[in-house]
Amino acid sequence: MRRQLFALSTLLALFVVPAFGQPDPSFSADDVFALEWAVNPQMSPDGERVVYVRTSMDKMKDRRQQRLWLVGADGSSHRKLTGLDIAESSPRWSPDGEYVAFTAGTDAGTEIFVYSFETGHATKLTQLDRSPSGLRWSPDGSKIAFSMLVPDEPPSLDASLPEAPEGAEWADRPRVITRLRHEADGTGYLEPGYHHLFVVPATGGTARQLTTGSYHHRSAPVWLRDASGLIFAADRTDDWAHDRRETDLYRVDLSSRDVDRLTDRNGPDHSPAISPDGQRIAYLGFDDRVQTYQNTRLYVMEANGSSRQVITPDLDRSISDIVWAPSGDGLYASYLESGDTKIARIGLDGSAREITGTVGGTSIGRPYTGGSFSVAPNGHIAFTHATSEYPSDVALAADDGQVTRLTRLNSDLLAHRTLAEVEEVTWTSEDGRTIQGWMVRPPNFSPDRSYPLLLEIHGGPITSYGPTFSAEIQLYAAAGYVVLYANPRGSTGYGEAFANLLYHDYPGGDYGDLMAGVDAALGTANIDRDRLYVTGGSAGGTMTAWMVGKTNRFRAAVVTKPVMNWYSKTLVADNYYAYADYRYPGYAWENPQKYLQESPISLVGNIETPTMTMVGTDDLRTPPSEARQLYHALKIRKVDTALVQIPGASHHIAARPSQLAAKVAYTLAWFERYQ
Repeated sequence: MRRQLFALSTLLALFVVPAFGQPDPSFSADDVFALEWAVNPQMSPDGERVVYVRTSMDKMKDRRQQRLWLVGADGSSHRKLTGLDIAESSPRWSPDGEYVAFTAGTDAGTEIFVYSFETGHATKLTQLDRSPSGLRWSPDGSKIAFSMLVPDEPPSLDASLPEAPEGAEWADRPRVITRLRHEADGTGYLEPGYHHLFVVPATGGTARQLTTGSYHHRSAPVWLRDASGLIFAADRTDDWAHDRRETDLYRVDLSSRDVDRLTDRNGPDHSPAISPDGQRIAYLGFDDRVQTYQNTRLYVMEANGSSRQVITPDLDRSISDIVWAPSGDGLYASYLESGDTKIARIGLDGSAREITGTVGGTSIGRPYTGGSFSVAPNGHIAFTHATSEYPSDVALAADDGQVTRLTRLNSDLLAHRTLAEVEEVTWTSEDGRTIQGWMVRPPNFSPDRSYPLLLEIHGGPITSYGPTFSAEIQLYAAAGYVVLYANPRGSTGYGEAFANLLYHDYPGGDYGDLMAGVDAALGTANIDRDRLYVTGGSAGGTMTAWMVGKTNRFRAAVVTKPVMNWYSKTLVADNYYAYADYRYPGYAWENPQKYLQESPISLVGNIETPTMTMVGTDDLRTPPSEARQLYHALKIRKVDTALVQIPGASHHIAARPSQLAAKVAYTLAWFERYQ
């Protein structure tokens, strides 16, 4: 009991904000509620303004909130766009720059609004049955295209049920499910129906449905230059439900609603972009070779689907977010390079010239890479700009690479905090590969002290961390830990072969990559080799469980939202159909021994490390039953353990600010028990 009381008092001390008049404090849990960041910056057609989504926290409602803001290309006139105080997102400029279309939540659901710069007012354009997405203006500004779910009748087994007496309170009737994909983490049960494309007059009116059939059309459509039709990505084949990676490009005629298929290979084709002269279509995709990771490449074809050619055959990185250059002789695109998201100009000959890096900062909890950008006809690029010292701001990049930061959304907070410094480190794996990571030292780090080391492992596992601001990492460092995070094999941004090393081998060699990083950290001064801790979420939780099953070097571990058993995970989770062959050979019942060998549950008999597990009660991606398998096994074996359940949390366990604070607080409390 004394140890528990000490841990609690220490934990509370970590989150107390110093009194007025004391030196600037370290980043605290309460500061999470004050964070703001920019997403989805959109350049105006004249290149003089940027509208973006400003995300902040509503402390009273414990929710993230989004509002549209406007800033001049010189950083002036920074203001809220509309007078509305409702959730706003997905801004898109009209071709003449006089209007901004966006979606906003109302009491009746999400609708399309249009803001007029002439009047200074936002007008609700639609009265839709379901939420629209993927707004796109027609080239002449007369229409807006979008995608929306069209409900379908739920399946029925024609069961004969008695009728409830008037006034009786009977249980809800059973729900019949016959679809392959019927639920999604963070959403829950998916309403039966299909997403279709619509157009609505920009002045308001009735939305007209363009596509039909038992297929989904979720991707944002792209207008042909003459506004005669739309280009979109979808899978309209008979076996679309099982071909989860398959999409092709199609064209739908606005008048006849006839649909023509433009691509037809085995693999995903998506993200179409029409050239300025309307003669060519650029798009992204790859030939599916059925492996864990495959580079997404840039392609160009004629507008009728002929003369397809890959533009980036020699670039060993995945391309995303393509935009034609105004001159039509190349495209702007983003790709990940060693933890840093870049924007580059790619010529039609495949040459690539970097414009800028430091794109990201939109993942607030952990330091995941990401970010977005848009391009004006004058070549100016608005993008989400971030470093390890602040989340994403809006920045402007010229074609010559000159970058101007337009906003400083957290200067009122983070300028008055002593943040932990983030330093890039590298080491060599057992098989001679260079592994990149980052070491974060506590604020006011002293070379005369020794510190505990906390290894924090990213999820995915096919994703990446970078040197961007992370509330969770800052909180761990503020609690006195040196934090090490890394991109072991399987991480993106280091080439296709490196990411694909997890093909039929996860967890596998990434264990050695991470332990080599721990050894490298111990080779530096100030790390107490007797106080090593480890945690991670999702795939990072899976790896944490795997590590403590293979080594007793860590004093304590926190396994967050893990997969413990690939057999049960791949038949229970919302994406249960997505692993066979791409991750492991065959389905679980076809290769049970392989699935068990790669499951941390196979090592649970070796675990001696005090291990807490944490999961959201509404997690559909790594369901709570996975965490409970670990907890129950350790309880049976009388290993120190605890199960922490976050009420109402999905797989995005830190989606609400209080949940982020709780995740870190309980992790630290567990580690403090074993100091």
